[in-house]
Amino acid sequence: MITVRAPGKLFIAGEYAVVEAGNPSVLVAVDRFVRVDLTPSVGKGSIHSEQYGRQPLVWYRDARGIVLDHDMRPVDYILSSIEAVEQYVSEQGITPRFYDLAVSSELDDVSGRKFGLGSSAAVTVATIGVLNTFYELKLSRRERYKLAMLATIAVSPHASGGDLAASTFGGWIAYSAPDREHALSLREAHGVSGALHRDWDGFSVRQLTPPSGLQLIVGWTGEPASTSRLVDDLRDRRWVEEIRYSNFLAQSRHHVETLIDALDDDDSAGVKNAIRGARRTLSQLDRAAKLGIETPALARLSDTAESIGAAAKSSGAGGGDCGVVFAEIDADISGLLREWERSDIRHLALAVHPSEGGLDER
Repeated sequence: MITVRAPGKLFIAGEYAVVEAGNPSVLVAVDRFVRVDLTPSVGKGSIHSEQYGRQPLVWYRDARGIVLDHDMRPVDYILSSIEAVEQYVSEQGITPRFYDLAVSSELDDVSGRKFGLGSSAAVTVATIGVLNTFYELKLSRRERYKLAMLATIAVSPHASGGDLAASTFGGWIAYSAPDREHALSLREAHGVSGALHRDWDGFSVRQLTPPSGLQLIVGWTGEPASTSRLVDDLRDRRWVEEIRYSNFLAQSRHHVETLIDALDDDDSAGVKNAIRGARRTLSQLDRAAKLGIETPALARLSDTAESIGAAAKSSGAGGGDCGVVFAEIDADISGLLREWERSDIRHLALAVHPSEGGLDER
């Protein structure tokens, strides 16, 4: 049996703007994981995952490619990952094989509610990773990210891929999304193999140094949120064509670049100021586009953190899920956690999952 784990993620800054190619963001990988186990099989394969219920999803191959038993075909990141890898395998002249996958996740609570830590991205990265090992493809981290991105945008065309990058590279990262239409056109023109080995417009990633003087505290509101729905809702409005959207992108870039500079300089005050600026920018977007990014619970989460001198904001698309807080390393946060408990905000005991190698290591 082959086992691969992929970590979840948290957006620190740059949400919404990151969906536009080349716009910067900052993310971290966290120490909760999706695990995929692979067992070789013969004649057919299966996928065991809680999202499919108790019975496994059975698959086989025919002239069309990957086919599900009984022609049940949910729109799914695992299947898209399998199809992307299988296309790469075929292009490399490798004999395809069958396998069973079993998926388990630490990215939700005991009732199955997701924490907003990027479970779809983590399962995509873990699936790519376990098949990379199974087929002995020896793909670099950057190539595995690109393969995961191709699989993801086949399901969700507007996905930024920031969660994929955090899950693939680990640690703290600065990330800019590729032009997804360009990436898809490369796949169509040159296959998966050709797309992996060409430059992608807008894409960049580099690792950052965490702030030594600050602690990261994460709160979960218990309110589920759909990132894809919120992002699509924004893109579907004519508002994105107005000058206000251009101003939002410029302000977001400014605060993210300020945050990156502060992290490079290990400037705790600069980090907190950039986080506050990023929150204000998202609030302005929220008021203009009426998306409901900062819910009352997320506002309470952030405001109680500010009351002890910390900086805080929603993480990701908002509308629920998590908020992030940066407090001095020696700050007494007991009062903050009591206020959260009274407000039904759950403290998630998360740490940053460090990078396990360079961006281009295999």
